Parts: sequence; structure tokens; C-alpha cells
Amino acid sequence: GLFVTDYFTRTPRKLSPFRSFASIELFHFHIPEDTVIAVWNLITFKEQGGTFGDQCPDRSITVYFRSGAPSVINPLHTHFPRDTAVPGSFALTLTWTLPNRTTGVFNVTSPLPGDWFLAAHLPKDEGKISVKGLYEECQYLFQPQLIVQRLVNIAVLYPGYVTEQSMAPHNRSCLYKVFVPSYTSRVLVEVLRCRGAKGCPLWLRVRAKAPPLHNSTALDCQEHAPCQLALDLPFWQHWYYVLVEKHPGVPGTISFQVTVQLTDCSRPILARPPFLPSSASMNMPHSFGSMGGLALGDSPLPASPNGTKHPVPIPTALPTGEQCWPVRPTLRNELDTFSVHFYIFFGPNVSVPPDRPAVFVINLLPVLDSGGVLNLELRLNVSSLCGENATVFGCLNHEVPLMSADNASITCKTESLAGFLLSVNTTASLSHLRIPYPQTGSWYLSLRSLCATEHGFEPCTNVTAEVYLRAYLSPCINDCGIYGQCKLLRTNNYLYAACECKAAGNGWGCTDNAEAFSYGFQLLSTLLLCLSNVMFVPPVAIAVRSHYLLEAAIYIFTMFFSTFYHACDQPGIVVFCIMEYDVLQFCDFLGSLMSVWVTVIAMARLQPMVKQVLYLLGAMLLSMALQMDRHGLWNLLGPSLFALGIMAIAWTARTIRRRHCYPPTWKRWAFYLCPGVLIAAAAVLLYTFVETEENYFYIHSIWHLLIAGSVGFLLPPRAKSSGRLGSLPRRKGCGYQLCINEQEELGLVDPAVASINSICTS
Repeated sequence: GLFVTDYFTRTPRKLSPFRSFASIELFHFHIPEDTVIAVWNLITFKEQGGTFGDQCPDRSITVYFRSGAPSVINPLHTHFPRDTAVPGSFALTLTWTLPNRTTGVFNVTSPLPGDWFLAAHLPKDEGKISVKGLYEECQYLFQPQLIVQRLVNIAVLYPGYVTEQSMAPHNRSCLYKVFVPSYTSRVLVEVLRCRGAKGCPLWLRVRAKAPPLHNSTALDCQEHAPCQLALDLPFWQHWYYVLVEKHPGVPGTISFQVTVQLTDCSRPILARPPFLPSSASMNMPHSFGSMGGLALGDSPLPASPNGTKHPVPIPTALPTGEQCWPVRPTLRNELDTFSVHFYIFFGPNVSVPPDRPAVFVINLLPVLDSGGVLNLELRLNVSSLCGENATVFGCLNHEVPLMSADNASITCKTESLAGFLLSVNTTASLSHLRIPYPQTGSWYLSLRSLCATEHGFEPCTNVTAEVYLRAYLSPCINDCGIYGQCKLLRTNNYLYAACECKAAGNGWGCTDNAEAFSYGFQLLSTLLLCLSNVMFVPPVAIAVRSHYLLEAAIYIFTMFFSTFYHACDQPGIVVFCIMEYDVLQFCDFLGSLMSVWVTVIAMARLQPMVKQVLYLLGAMLLSMALQMDRHGLWNLLGPSLFALGIMAIAWTARTIRRRHCYPPTWKRWAFYLCPGVLIAAAAVLLYTFVETEENYFYIHSIWHLLIAGSVGFLLPPRAKSSGRLGSLPRRKGCGYQLCINEQEELGLVDPAVASINSICTS
């Protein structure tokens, strides 16, 4: 056969430690039909400062694979919300083979066609809060690549027609496919007239959606005569692949015939009429293969023996017990992204008759609906049972309704079909089901009413149960509760929603509160972060007493907005916001930086005009810097260093002019400057190296106390206005003149002592 190879790749992305599904990196691929093998090449490499991160530690990377929708993962082994169905997925952990690069390979033979999703993340870390730009962070980048190999021109089998095939000695198997339309209750595949070897040394394998595997439904034609393989309740609107495989070591050419019969459950006694249908009449995709058989081997077979005979119906005895019921559609009402309600015509109250099930269909659009949560709610009207001990069972199945007439269907499972079960009765009249990241396509809900007897459940007599049915699509489960926030995320052109947990909440819907902060703990942390700003009251009083009114106003501004920003920034339920969060954050950051700026500029003892210009220039430049990046290191370090440079120049100029160290007194250095610098340095060290998400509430409160305390120590004493001491008479000719008092420039705390600083000759 002819194989075509396709190649797909995605842009490398930085991986993050796992905290919730909102912290993973999601990759979306599409595998075409008739794919026989898919190979994912998983490339991971380290970077640090724009170069290879050879010194970065090795951290394991976990990758999840799932077909149809994103994986529902739980690496921390937390609890899911109640009534939540968790679909399975495959996980792979990558190990490092080189210092800065590793590659993993994941092969899937005969993968299901359609959407495939890969989710990758790093292990959970300790949650350290790092200052942006302080050091070069180790980055772990992940890039998946997909290589698929698919067959072209696979032979199509039409129901009711015989296809002849000759399998040459060098060929091992022949592959066909048949399209199964809606309302098909049974697929029967049969191998006829096997010639060329003793018995019929062939294996017959059938699989839905993709070519068969070694563990697919199979039948050994040598041991079973006739060689018939029947599949009940096949998936609707899908291709079924038929593989006829030769036994190992069988020589010579084997000839056989293949035919397929489909049972229409709306007409259970008859098979589908054997005519050559068009794509439209069978609702087939337009890109189906050609007539005839396709041999899988080194070279294609000659065309002469591989044709379909003239259409002749094959009479077969079909079972008469299968019957299907009308499927009631639902009306789709889109309210917002992942906010879709499915309304039932003449609903939402539906009647479930005693003799047959009530079947409804919910259609989820491809790609658009798989990133949310499918919710189903059943509420029984107990008064409609008229005192009978009845139970209404609901089976939710994907792509085919489960409508068997026997009572075993209450399990919602068969050999090849698995579904979700709901039940309501007089004691439990309400039932919920939540499916995160559901597979798209048609979901069928079958409702049946059964009465409990001594021998189990039996069909009720003359009891029509009334059930309130509600089906809808939501972004997250219960809007992530009080410990989480529902976020709408995007990867390329694919949208999905996920919960981001706060206040130590865990779980898929942030409902696992085993480690969550209690209300008292949240209240305590909020009060600590808010009331620690009261430490700015002493610096305000010192500034007012020293006639630093502008500085005092800035300290009050910082104290006010820092208090209400932290009251609004809490992750749990103890939250109080007087205005928008972004405004409070900007004002808090601006006030903090301006407090540092004006304090250092005030210590420089500049002329009033120069000082006011620097204050105004600093406010404008800091506002611009915060608008660009509020968490950058240079937002704090840049203004501080610039202000310290100005202060150092001013102090150096005074020292050179006076020929004496400035400030001149050891008391100013020992009791004010050195303690203030040490307190500020301790605050910066705590903020930079100690603060984590777990200790944030008390370490950041200590940061408030230390910064406010350092301001009280570093703020200089009041500056006196220039003037002459006393009024001394000036003599004509030779005499003496008293110069201005420069006591305030000495940096003394008590300026009451007056002395003559210099004597000038008049």
C-alpha cells in the first residue's frame, strides 16, 4: 500500500511547576484519518540567561496524552468534587540524558483520528517568591513534534456487497473500512469462500475509528465456520476498519470474499438495502477510499482479482430483538464562552414511560466545547410515581445510545462501550454528573424507569415517571468555589478553562480543603498585613515635628494604600476592596518607592528648590516605570541607587568644604544612621531571599515594620532657616562680622545650642 508521512511541530514553551491545571502547558495536535502510526518526539532543554543551562538542576517533566479532549490530571493526588467523572489518560515522565537537553519518544500504533492533546509540567516546588531580575532563572523549555504515517486509498466495503480479494504470498494482510451511519444496532462482518489453503488460515479483526490492533475484536476463521464477527451497538457516524490477516507461515495465494451487513434498529428484521449508495445518502465523508481490496505488503497486488462483484444482496438471518427509539434533540443556547445550555423541546420536565426508554442527544461542537465541563442534573418528581418504589436510571454514553431492553443496562456498560450512570428515586430525588473536558461529538442520555422487586429491577407497570432534566456546559466546576478562581486560558487557537486555587486550596475544582486556610487564619493574616502598616505613624509624626510636611504626606499615602491593597489582595474569603485591584496595587507600589525616594533625598540636605524638583521628577519617572513593569528589580533598585548617589555627592561636597566627615557627630552615626541602614538591609534581605507563598503573610508584615522603622531612624532632623545670631553694632573701618549659623548642617539632633561657627573679617 501507499503510505504518506506528515510532520507537525509546535513552538517551544517554558514549563512551570504544577500547582493547578492553570499552570500546565497544553499542546493541541490533529491526527488525520487512516493513520497507522504516530510518533511524538518530545524535546526538552534548559536555558539560563539566554544560554544553555548546564548548571541548572535536573527536574523531571511529566507529559500527559489524551485523544479527543485535554487530560484531566491529578499529580498531587487530591480529591475531586463530588459527582465528578474522571476520564483516563496516559502519562510519561522524561529523564535527562544530557546536561542541558533530553529527548523522549512516544509511539502510538493505529491512533484514534481527530484532536490529541499533550499536557506538560514540572514538579511542584516550595513556592518561593523571587524578585524579578535579581538572578538568571533556570528555564525548562518543552517542544513536542509529531510524525504520522497514514495509508491512502483504503478499500471501502459497502453493506450488502461482496468484495473478492486474493492475498499473494508476500502479502500478510488486507485492510478495508466501512462507514456505519446512525441508527445502526449491529455490524456483521463475514469472510466467505476461503480458498488456496487447508481450512481458512485467516484472522478477522474489526475496530472502530482506526485500523485494528493485536488486542482488537478478533476471530480465527480456521476455528469458526462460518467466519462471522458481529459487533453490537456500534459507534454511529464513524468508520469501522476490517483487517483480514494471514496466519504466519502459510504459503501460496489465498482467495476469499468479504461482506458486511448493517442492522437498522428502526427496521430490526431487515438489513440495510443492498444498493450502491452515494456519500450523501449514507452521510459519509466525501474523502472515502476506493472500491476493492488493498493488500498491505511490499507491493500492490494486480488489479484483476481484486474487484467487487456485481452488487448482489446477501440474505442473512438477523436478530429480531433489537429495537431503537426516537432520539429527541436538544436546543443549543450559547450564552458565553463555555456557557451553553441545552434545552429540551417541551421540557425541562420529561416523561419516562414504563415500556421504553426516553433518549436525548447533546451535541458538543468539535474543539469549541471540549475545554469546559459538561454538567447533567436529574430531579425526580416523586409525586408522579403514585407510591410505587420506582427508580429512574440514566445512562450517558458517547456516540451511541445504550438502549438494550434487558435490565442489565443499568450498568451503562457493555464489552465495547462504557458510559456514566445516574439514578433517582424516592429517597434520593436529585442526581448530578460532571464531566470535565468532555470529548466532543454526540452524547446520548437514555432514561429508563424500573421498579424494585424481590428479584431485582423489573419494568414498571402503568407508572410514568416525571423527571426534571438540565444539561449545560460551564467553564469550571461550581466556579472553583471560595478557594479558587476560574480562568479562561488559550493555547494557540484552542480555548480551555481551569481553576487556579488560592489560600492553600487543592483539587480540580479547588474543593479539597484538607490543607486550606481556615477563616480564622485568613482573618489573622489579613489583619497582620494591614495593621503592620500602622508602623508608619511614628515616621509621620517625626516628619511633621521636623517640618517635613511633604514627606509626611507621602508616608500617609503609602500607609493608606498599602493597608487597603493587602486587604484586597487576600486569596480567600476575607477580602475587602475599596476600589479596583489594579488601582490599589499601582498606588501601593508607587507609595512604597516614593517613600524610599523622598527619604534619601531629604537626607541629602539639598536646597528647597532642587529638592522639590527631584521629588516631582521622581514621581513621574516612577509612575512610568511601574506602568512598564511593576515587579522588576530595577523599579526598586534604580531609584534607590540614584537617590543614594545624590546623597553621597552632597555629603562628599560638604566633607570636602568643611574638611571634616559629614555628618560630623558620632551620635548621629551610632544612634540613627547605622541602625536605620541595618534595619533597611534586613528588610530587603527578608523580602528577597526568605519570603515564600507559605510565609508571605508574616514575612511581608515584618517587611512593613522594618521599612517603616528604618524611615524613622534615617529621616534627618529639622533644618533651620538661615539667619544671623543677635544684632551686633557694626563699626566703621576695621571690625568683626558674625556669619550665618550652620548648626543644622552638622546633623545634630538638638539644635538648641548656639555657637559662632566662623568669624569673618569685615
